[in-house]
Amino acid sequence: MSGLLDTSMVVRYLIGDPPNMAEQAARVIDTEDDLQVTDGVLMETAYVLTSVYGVAREVVVDHLIDFLQKENIDTFRLDKDQASQALLLCRPSGRVSFADALLWAAAQSLREKVVYSLDPRFPSADIEVRGGR
Repeated sequence: MSGLLDTSMVVRYLIGDPPNMAEQAARVIDTEDDLQVTDGVLMETAYVLTSVYGVAREVVVDHLIDFLQKENIDTFRLDKDQASQALLLCRPSGRVSFADALLWAAAQSLREKVVYSLDPRFPSADIEVRGGR
């Protein structure tokens, strides 16, 4: 069986709190089932961990990449390796948002590899950014 994970499952799994919900999440995530996460869930998880729980950005990035390395976890409509590379763009500082990084990863799958943005800080490695530079 396969399915999509929502943010609450991923956050509880990664943070381990509250224990009863963390155990429920672990029972689902640590199975042999194929599970997927969307870019939206990755973004929201990063936001909750940094904003609500006060986890350092670098730690959030490392936990999310470790999470994506699990054999039964895949990304929905996004290349798993590209998602991990995108998260690494967020690690050094707050310069690149999680949303922009995952949009950058999505652009990698496009034939034209173009993103329209007015943000001069939008990551531009291996894509073309138009509109704001």
